[in-house]
Amino acid sequence: MSTKPFELSAEQRDAVINFFQRIPFNQALGIQMGEMSAEKVIMTLPMKPELIGNFVHGILHGGVISSLLDVAGGAMALIGAFDKHQHLSASERMARLSKLGTIDLRVDYLRPGRGQLFTASAVLLRSGNKVAVVRSELHSDDGTLVAVGTGTYLCG
Repeated sequence: MSTKPFELSAEQRDAVINFFQRIPFNQALGIQMGEMSAEKVIMTLPMKPELIGNFVHGILHGGVISSLLDVAGGAMALIGAFDKHQHLSASERMARLSKLGTIDLRVDYLRPGRGQLFTASAVLLRSGNKVAVVRSELHSDDGTLVAVGTGTYLCG
């Protein structure tokens, strides 16, 4: 017996976007929500002067890099949790998903963050009943891989 693969509904996609767009820190950074599916999350971040860490070279701050990887990873973990908690009532599901949080985040900074637009993508490595593990990448607008991250998230 095979189970139908999980597909993110338009309502669920909108809920994820709304959740992450309401976070003041995400607004302050200027994170823009992109693709959302059961397979992948993509977000973009336009460069702005407030995000520079090395003012001599105009390089994106490392804290901004890790934040963007974390936000993309958290969104992917949330989507994975939708799949795991389908059997719950809407109120139970929301109560569990409201506890979403980062347990651990490891970031490898590979190259300086140079560019005008950065793209973060995240894929789910494992989603359990309470914890999800996500792999994220950050690319600059010329395609350069700037950083990779692996995050562990509490999602239920």
